[in-house]
Amino acid sequence: MEQLGSRSRPRPGLEQRAKLLGLVALLTVLVGIGVGVGIRLVSRSSPGSATVITSRYGLDGQATWPAGAKAAPMIRALRDQSGRPFSLASLRGHTVAIVFFDSRCHQECPLEGRALATAEHAIPRADRPVLVAVSVDPRDTPASARHAVRSWGLAGLAPWHWLMGTRAELARAWRPYHIYVAPRPVNGDIAHTEAVYLVDRRGFERASYLFPFATRFVSHDLRALARERGE
Repeated sequence: MEQLGSRSRPRPGLEQRAKLLGLVALLTVLVGIGVGVGIRLVSRSSPGSATVITSRYGLDGQATWPAGAKAAPMIRALRDQSGRPFSLASLRGHTVAIVFFDSRCHQECPLEGRALATAEHAIPRADRPVLVAVSVDPRDTPASARHAVRSWGLAGLAPWHWLMGTRAELARAWRPYHIYVAPRPVNGDIAHTEAVYLVDRRGFERASYLFPFATRFVSHDLRALARERGE
């Protein structure tokens, strides 16, 4: 137990620091995606009737963008679980789901991974996206990434890439997607922004979600993007 002198101030405990980091992560992504929850318009008709949800651009994301408006920031100079160099540009012609995971996480990453797996299970295999998981933990290894994908139910659903590197290398992918990552683990977990970005076949961002999200909305948007005509 920490000894405190008569004039020293108590330092915040690990639990308090974890809460502060989580709050910073939430505020960071809200700024990054433009307060996305305000984009979806919810209106009610006469009293007692069902809620009518109006999607923007035909999508249900917490933040959405029209086709061709916002190119997804490039992700390059990282290697995936097979050791191969990765480039987001190589996935043109496919819908893509970009997530930010820690394979060693014991809290929200497994929950988010399972929620995404549920969303993908609900749509035909041909409509499922290529999953790109950018690590937020430089300690991730090919073995730990494969274990996480299996444990979270994502294995076998669709092609996936788990991108790894040093913190400096990974940070170049976090920044343009407005992902906050704490500098060190707290109680074994790294606090970070839990966000999903959906990218269309032409490489444009179309929808984004903060976790927790409604899996049916993600399923709807993946299906809609998969069925758009590519140009």
